[in-house]
Amino acid sequence: MKPVAQFRLRITKDKNIAIGPGKVALLEAIVEAGSITAAAKALGMSYRRAWLLIDSMNQMFKLAVVDAATGGKHGGGASVTATGLTVIECYRRIEKDALKAGALDVKKLTNLIRD
Repeated sequence: MKPVAQFRLRITKDKNIAIGPGKVALLEAIVEAGSITAAAKALGMSYRRAWLLIDSMNQMFKLAVVDAATGGKHGGGASVTATGLTVIECYRRIEKDALKAGALDVKKLTNLIRD
């Protein structure tokens, strides 16, 4: 198997992670699934863990990144807000730009790894 480079950016404030790879993946899963439950299931995490991650993001950012509707007769649902979509977009662009900027050194490093 060939070595693969990954950039795993985390932005912290104090001791809290405002955004990182897991939180971005959760936001993307909510965009895809339309609910916290389905997003959590798709990522193999509990609903409670997903809810706690969303709650922490909503508290860390100036504006909420996820709006959730309480379940009921017609079910709940969740949507990623405009702020949340901006977070995803910026995060993924940073990853892409970092990989592009480091491509030469990544290649040099991976060439030093045994087959």
